[in-house]
Amino acid sequence: MSYGRGPGLPHVDATTPTVLVVVGRVTPADVPRLCDELDDLLCGAAATEVICDVARLTEPDLTAVDALARLRLAARRTGCRLRLRGARQELLALLRLVGLNDIA
Repeated sequence: MSYGRGPGLPHVDATTPTVLVVVGRVTPADVPRLCDELDDLLCGAAATEVICDVARLTEPDLTAVDALARLRLAARRTGCRLRLRGARQELLALLRLVGLNDIA
């Protein structure tokens, strides 16, 4: 599992979206690190929206859903909305199942 910043300089231009990229399989140990990464991205940023790029997320499961729910909460705490980019149908179905379809 790896994650990192998307392309661009999100802290320079408020019109450039803040992007968190999730790659691989999300494990329970990854969830706090993803939230910390999002906090770092948003620290001092004037962003109103965060894009979570999950196109390269493998094996979407309830751990990934848990991570996305926690990321949504972390984004909301800073006044941002979390949106997904590149979500596969399996992940979207799980999000709908647990009532988080507003993220997608």
